[in-house]
Amino acid sequence: MKELSATELNELAADIEVELEALKRLEGEIQRVQAEVQADPARADLFHENLAYKLHNFYTGCEHIFQIVASELNGALPTGYDWHKRLLERMAQPRDDRPAVISADAAHMLNEYLAFRHVVRNVYGFQLETERVDKLVARYPEVWKRVEADVSKFISWLRDLASRLSEE
Repeated sequence: MKELSATELNELAADIEVELEALKRLEGEIQRVQAEVQADPARADLFHENLAYKLHNFYTGCEHIFQIVASELNGALPTGYDWHKRLLERMAQPRDDRPAVISADAAHMLNEYLAFRHVVRNVYGFQLETERVDKLVARYPEVWKRVEADVSKFISWLRDLASRLSEE
């Protein structure tokens, strides 16, 4: 782990908290669109495309957190064709003097959203498989709660470390 001051650790925690807040807002938006799907099934295709994009945003927000940690604590992002997958895997592993950012279970669950984000980026909205969107939306609350809890625990670790450093 790179040597950071207490101030830098607190700033890092604050940066991650900003991303968590955006993800919390996204949670409400996903729920709102789900309600629209139930209220207006005739427009379900349009809503599924919207939900797919929001699931894309969910993983992207998680990845922003991972990029912050990798850049600020680990020293660099992974490189190569599979850097996104390697970044996710690294966040589930303790590194040097830092704990894992997320649990192995959370990483396993997020892997589906990483793969789906690739699909969303590379097909037309009308080509999306609605069954896959529905499956990921149904699992989303469980995955989000796990990620939120894991990342919040990591933020607490950062704040505790900063506090210990400022006492020295």
